[in-house]
Amino acid sequence: MYPRVLIAGVRGGAGKTTVALSIISLLVKKGLNVIAFKKGPDYIDSGWLSLFSKNPCYNLDTFMIPPERVVQSFIERARGDISVIEGNRGLYDGLDAEGTVCSAELAKLLKCPVILVIDCTKMTRSVAALINGFTQFDRQLSIKAVVLNQLANARHEKIIKESIKKYCDVKIVGLLPRFKDLKMPERHMGLLPYQEHEEKEEARKFIDKVSQHIDIEKIIEIAKDAEALHYDPMESSESLDGRGLKIGVIRDRVFQFYYEENLEELKKTGASIVLINSLEDRALPDVDALYIGGGFPETNVKYLVKNFSFMNDIKQKAEEGLPIYAECGGLMYLCKTLITQEGSFPMIGIFPLTLNMFKKPQAHGYVVAKVEEDNPFYEKGLQIKGHEFHYSKVIEYDKLPQMCFTMERGQGIINSKDGVIYKNAIGTYVHIHALGCKEWISGILKRAKIYKESKNA
Repeated sequence: MYPRVLIAGVRGGAGKTTVALSIISLLVKKGLNVIAFKKGPDYIDSGWLSLFSKNPCYNLDTFMIPPERVVQSFIERARGDISVIEGNRGLYDGLDAEGTVCSAELAKLLKCPVILVIDCTKMTRSVAALINGFTQFDRQLSIKAVVLNQLANARHEKIIKESIKKYCDVKIVGLLPRFKDLKMPERHMGLLPYQEHEEKEEARKFIDKVSQHIDIEKIIEIAKDAEALHYDPMESSESLDGRGLKIGVIRDRVFQFYYEENLEELKKTGASIVLINSLEDRALPDVDALYIGGGFPETNVKYLVKNFSFMNDIKQKAEEGLPIYAECGGLMYLCKTLITQEGSFPMIGIFPLTLNMFKKPQAHGYVVAKVEEDNPFYEKGLQIKGHEFHYSKVIEYDKLPQMCFTMERGQGIINSKDGVIYKNAIGTYVHIHALGCKEWISGILKRAKIYKESKNA
């Protein structure tokens, strides 16, 4: 029956991540095997959800992934005792006035009961009106309960509780006071990644404090009451043959933005994943392709440049034709120069681009890229859906390099172009999801096989 709940907010910043982590923490303490999911193009929240659930956190995104594959992925991966899905932005906030790809649409797709998190700052009786607005806005949606956040004092709490009891048909499963001195660590992209947060125990203490105000028994009851869910199996990457191939993945405190499904789908083909550390390894291990995800090279740049032997080895392997697929932070790492507030730093130098970090996002949101030029990984004519979120921007280049993507939606690297190419390396600001872009898997495997054969020739 896949017991499950979706934690949504009335808006972004209402406290849904804190609530989701608190619920997961309580479920784990009860001895339950919790599988966490994140709706929307997000890596940082997913990292925290994974840390607290003690399981990989998976992504459910109906823009990047076809809806039928979203359902299949959920059912295949929701093999624990209970699943907790964290929404994104406000419950009904999507791409347009119809709410396309919003959290509410995901909840309906998965027949999932919703718990709504409300920031009650400077509101009392109006909270009841707000709840009724959300519950009546889409009658097909099942909003079962609310968590009241930012309660100022006992009187504030009492009026809101009485108003909900009088006017609304929802349960209250959380009453969170205003914590003046405690909060989750934050940075410009939202929460600070747990890999970079040196005081994870402080975060746990905060979540433990919040958890004291959550009614976990009511939440379990709601999750168990979810409707039955099924799907018709679809073709998967298991039909692709990656046996004998070794795919290197740089995964450390610098490069941490990976969808777990991307790595799992590669493994399903029989390929081996070789984890690599850009700060500690002095050279690349023997791999047939290299995947560098996003992350925060800008906040770790002083440590990255100290490991010049590793950077030089990547450059040498690129010259020899090693297939390299680099997303966002990976793209930054492969460029010529990165300029931050701390100064100008030489990067690997495969791509002749100088990037500068800015205080405000230079691109943020879903993207659609069309492959229009020859490249190592994709066939021409393919349309790729993904997302971009970066504070860096190209400010200088020796000469305009070859780029294979034209951005039909989104900013890209330069002049609505993206997918910079050098030999068998591609760098892009576009983050893709393997379940919505099976060509990414086949492209990496094809190029890795060619490279492996050339090494053994």
